[in-house]
Amino acid sequence: MIEENDDLTNENLDNQEPQETITRITGMYKEWFLDYASYVILERAVPAIEDGFKPVQRRIMHSMKDLDDGRYNKVANIVGHTMQYHPHGDASIADAMVQIGQKDLLIDTQGNWGNILTGDRAAAARYIEARISKFGLDVVFNPKITEWQQSYDGRRKEPVNLPVMFPLLLAQGGEGIAVGLSTKILSHNFIELIDASIKHLQGKRFTILPDFATGGIADCSGYNDGLRGGKVRVRAKISQLDKNTLVITEIPFGTTTTTLIDSILKANEKGKIKIKKIDDNTAANVEILIHLPSGLSPDKTIDALYAFTACENSISPLGCVIEDNKPLFVGVTEMLRRSTDNTVDLLRQELEIRLGEHEEQWHFASLERIFIENRVYRDIEEEETWEGVIAAIDKGLQPHIKHLKRAITEEDITRLTEIRIKRISKFDIDKAQQKIDALEEQIAEVKHHLANLIAYAVTYFTRLKKEYSEGKERKTELRAFDDVDATKVVIRNTKLYVNKEEGFIGTSLKRDEYVCDCSDIDDIITFTAEGKMMVTKVDSKTFIGKDIIHVAVFKKKDKRTIYNLIYRDGAKGASYIKRFAVTSITRDKEYDLTNGNKGSKLWYFSANPNGEAEVITIYLRQVGSIKKLKWDVDFAEILIKGRASKGNVVTKYAIKSIELKEKGISTLKPRKIWFDDTVRRLNVDGRGELVGEFRGEDRILVINQKGIAKTIIPEVTTHFDDDMIVMEKWIPKKPISAIYFDGEKEKYFVKRFLIENENKEELFITEHPKSQLEIVSTDWKPMAQVVFAKERGKDRKDDLEVNLEEFITVKGISALGNQLTKEKIKTIDLLDPLPYEAPEEVHAEDLEVVDEVDVSENSNTKTNSAKTNDKAEDLDTDEKGQASMF
Repeated sequence: MIEENDDLTNENLDNQEPQETITRITGMYKEWFLDYASYVILERAVPAIEDGFKPVQRRIMHSMKDLDDGRYNKVANIVGHTMQYHPHGDASIADAMVQIGQKDLLIDTQGNWGNILTGDRAAAARYIEARISKFGLDVVFNPKITEWQQSYDGRRKEPVNLPVMFPLLLAQGGEGIAVGLSTKILSHNFIELIDASIKHLQGKRFTILPDFATGGIADCSGYNDGLRGGKVRVRAKISQLDKNTLVITEIPFGTTTTTLIDSILKANEKGKIKIKKIDDNTAANVEILIHLPSGLSPDKTIDALYAFTACENSISPLGCVIEDNKPLFVGVTEMLRRSTDNTVDLLRQELEIRLGEHEEQWHFASLERIFIENRVYRDIEEEETWEGVIAAIDKGLQPHIKHLKRAITEEDITRLTEIRIKRISKFDIDKAQQKIDALEEQIAEVKHHLANLIAYAVTYFTRLKKEYSEGKERKTELRAFDDVDATKVVIRNTKLYVNKEEGFIGTSLKRDEYVCDCSDIDDIITFTAEGKMMVTKVDSKTFIGKDIIHVAVFKKKDKRTIYNLIYRDGAKGASYIKRFAVTSITRDKEYDLTNGNKGSKLWYFSANPNGEAEVITIYLRQVGSIKKLKWDVDFAEILIKGRASKGNVVTKYAIKSIELKEKGISTLKPRKIWFDDTVRRLNVDGRGELVGEFRGEDRILVINQKGIAKTIIPEVTTHFDDDMIVMEKWIPKKPISAIYFDGEKEKYFVKRFLIENENKEELFITEHPKSQLEIVSTDWKPMAQVVFAKERGKDRKDDLEVNLEEFITVKGISALGNQLTKEKIKTIDLLDPLPYEAPEEVHAEDLEVVDEVDVSENSNTKTNSAKTNDKAEDLDTDEKGQASMF
């Protein structure tokens, strides 16, 4: 309080006020956030490159080693023990331990540890037990070469890193999300990692690719060594159980049977796919049965499952680890190199420690022998002080220690004084020398290993593979994938309508004209009487333009759908004819198919899904002195050009009408189809082996190892199983020859048959479970060699060559066939067939290619030849051509 008589000026008061210090809040938060981010990155989310463990995992393994007595421990007990080292709660420790246990590598588990296939959680920690696996004890722990540090509360010591002598991080994989940083290291195959480590030690190149415990199929072509920007596509393994049932036997990484089934049901609700029901029979192995409605293509449904459900996923790996307390982005190849090099260094340290121990044992064993053999212990009888005892022993040893490898210390002499009299009295010089010799052999062996450290490391990895690789074979099949075109496999889940007069199309115009079934991801192509074309997305209602003449679902890159068109150029111009395909287009852009003059209109239009070329009759109006009022035009005489082409002149006079005279046949060349064995799919892009040239009615013959034959329409969506042994263009009159073993009669039979029903798959061997197909041939004159087994006491019969064409005539597919021989057979092999000139296939639509001709009313040329577009070799469609006359 200031008194009244105090003479204080304002200036004095100002000088007494404290000075303000401004601290910006943002600066405080910046430091706190960086500290927190660093802690999460280093201590929680990202594994260390040295041992592949996150801190909580390392502490769990260290605690399990503390408690290890060979028996199982309650997980709750292990969790409680780990809390001595780990600053976080029991829930995080238990979850981390369950994740380690589910990888079935470091921990032997007992009880309900959950199911990675179904997503079921593990039982509570008090109900399940664990112990370190034999493999874990072998490769993870060695206290002698472990670096130690204080625990978080300073009461105990914990390992900085465990001396892991195996690429554990790559075997288990790792995933974590920190602050501003994440990691996703995919798991790899145990055996392949060991092989890669050996190759690295030998200076060879190696490649490692992911392998997942859930199995499935993986396309690792974009793996990018596990670095940022890479991608791995994983798929469920789906096969056809019967014509109306699919079965999923393996699921993709990152999914469970529950999430997979939920995604399938959602796709069904949205109309992307169509199924009747799903049965989940998963137990130890995955078995999800998908029942399909009758008439639905199983192959297209498989593709639809990949396109619209979790049956196919994309994984983005990100190799991030901790090295020297800093994040390091590194590929899996470099991770393996560093892990292998670290293993070599740990093996070196282990050998050096072992060498030191052996040398120390040899040193004391030698001292002990000298001490007892030379009765040095008697020199201490008259000594009264400890110093005198030490000096006496030292003096007594000196004449005998020239061969020792180091000087004698007081500690050595002290140990000698601790030898009991009983041991001295029973000392055996020969046994002592044998022990010394054995130690010298061990020392020499360790020194040899140190001198040949790489060879020793290779032997170490080879031993790991031999002892622990059983049951660790690759589970995920590696295969390249073809992208599934969603528009080709989506179920047509809605109906498309058109109001041609007013110019609207859409799915909500149910009172107007029905066009076709479509899906909500389709594009629709439209043509109007004015010669305008547009492609637009399916919607409830879209305005196109008045007087629509054609509406259809648009197929991208479709080179086989050919549009035939005649139009008038302007109000009074000449009429032109042209043929074109629409392969690519800008959506919602209007294209003019005429010459662009005002008043142009279409006289004739047709859409032909297989390039059909019809014959039409043109009628002219009677004006002036026109002599020829009627003539025929064959579209086969017109070249297929681009949609922007002007076309050929038909007539310069006014057209009265155009009528269809004769429906056309395809003018396109047969399409060439290839089979790509890598993706096991057909294609028209020239990948793989050429199957043949196919027309609309041609089919493919497929025979599998089970003895089932069928013919199919060649479609790029077809799936081919791994047991397929024949896949070729089907020639209906070409017989199939087979030799099979009948399980019931236990005899070999020969049969030749034709496919009787092209729309049915048929078993051509007997149904007995032991029946087995030996060989099958589609040659006209096949030859087989029979090698007989040698019977006891008899000479082996000479090999028999069999001409199957002469052996048996062509019979029905269900016929048993003729018995091959009564003798015991060792093997049956196919030989080169006999020469035979197969009959040439003749097709009515094989048309001669000619130059472009004049089709106007002044032309007298008459031909039915076709001019084709050589590049139009895509697959046939099932849509019917549409024609319009105006």
